[in-house]
Amino acid sequence: MRKILLFLLCATTVFSAQAQELNCTVSIDAEQTGQPNLQIFRTLETQLREFVNNTKWTDKEYKNQERIDCNMSLVISQYDGDTFTGTLQIQTSRPIFDSTYDSPVYNYFDKQLSFNYKEYEPLNFNMNSFGSNLVSVIAFHVYTIIGLDADTYVLNGGTPYFEIAKQITNTAASGNFSGWKSTDGNQSRYRYNDALVSSVYKEFHEVMYQYHRDGLDVMASDQKAAKQKIADAINKLKGINDRRPNSFLVRTFFDAKSDEIQAIFSGGPQIDITKLVENLNRLAPTKRSNWSEIKF
Repeated sequence: MRKILLFLLCATTVFSAQAQELNCTVSIDAEQTGQPNLQIFRTLETQLREFVNNTKWTDKEYKNQERIDCNMSLVISQYDGDTFTGTLQIQTSRPIFDSTYDSPVYNYFDKQLSFNYKEYEPLNFNMNSFGSNLVSVIAFHVYTIIGLDADTYVLNGGTPYFEIAKQITNTAASGNFSGWKSTDGNQSRYRYNDALVSSVYKEFHEVMYQYHRDGLDVMASDQKAAKQKIADAINKLKGINDRRPNSFLVRTFFDAKSDEIQAIFSGGPQIDITKLVENLNRLAPTKRSNWSEIKF
């Protein structure tokens, strides 16, 4: 854990460009099907990798080094003909200014994944129509990834991308697949996107900006001030928790950030963390083992 803080405090490489679009590693694990070596899984893995990395998702121009680093791990649990069931783990990060450290931003475990696919079937995305559930799920997460990344550089910078993800959600709701409707549980794509576009969770976007741009990005020049900004940002999440206790959005934030937060506040210049630790235990009680390691 302390290696994370060391990277934050001591690294010297400069990042001058805002990351956009994707440099994504895509992998498929089909062990649970009992047929992991079928060619169809290798074909799908290749097609997904090309679809995610080669599609032009926005109208901006990007340099190679500006792409968002991410990982998508698809675990297929059932396979029958052209019907697949499984889970998708998505993790992303963004570079920290004047540092070689990459900060985790998005850590989402999508448990509601089923789709139809025939080998070599083209993966084409059209936000105005629903064709493939797999394509819709991937596109939803891509725009969420781009939106969250933008939020860390510009206040409310992710709004247009969250709105596209909302449009994907609305369109996909016409299909007979889980995760797209309000009735699909509290940990669905619908619930996550609904929180991102709702004014009830407006502090979340402020937190994403302040935590990264005012906090981590100035760690190399003023460690103490940066830590205070990060603590202040985290404390803002209490407003959301007071209105929506145990929200999926806040839980997903801490799934990405718990190890990093522990490392940041377990070394370096000291600040008053009494309120921070108290709020952390309320905001993310399942991460108490992390918070118990924050000691001065």
